Amino acid sequence: MRILGIDPGLQRTGFGVIESVGARLAYVASGTISTTEAPRGDLPLRLKIIFEGVREVVQRYAPDCATVEIVFVNVNPQSTLLLGQARGAAMAALVAADLVVAEYTALQMKKAVVGHGLANKTQVQEMVRRLLALPALPGRDAADALGLAISHAHAGASFAAIGRSATLVRRQHAQYRKGRSY
Repeated sequence: MRILGIDPGLQRTGFGVIESVGARLAYVASGTISTTEAPRGDLPLRLKIIFEGVREVVQRYAPDCATVEIVFVNVNPQSTLLLGQARGAAMAALVAADLVVAEYTALQMKKAVVGHGLANKTQVQEMVRRLLALPALPGRDAADALGLAISHAHAGASFAAIGRSATLVRRQHAQYRKGRSY
């Protein structure tokens, strides 16, 4: 299975593609989609660059599925909103390509790759390098994206098996029931 990992960011969106055959993982590609050439205040242009960049990665590497980091709430709400929009642009490109998209938090990814959720970026880079037998450390954003793909390679099969054996019902938030919200 070919897995595409996306680490969303408004200035740099990391991507990483791996092949997973059983327990064996193989590196395919990684890099970043940079929006720094766009004017700082031009959010629509930056989102377009992210969307088109992710679409190009999908066309070039033909992944079977994708995984995206779940955005956490920062101290600065404006930064959180901007990051969420970058994540939305990346997810829209993935869904437009008819890919199944899994989501993991940074804590889940770090725990799966490094062994503990409080790992720093350097530790993630080193473990990704080791797990994929890379000759050098990948870039920070690319390492996170590769880490997400590795996490999905390890956990995705388990989640799929659970999904097949149990009936899951998604709860709709802020839905009205007999005039009351719950």
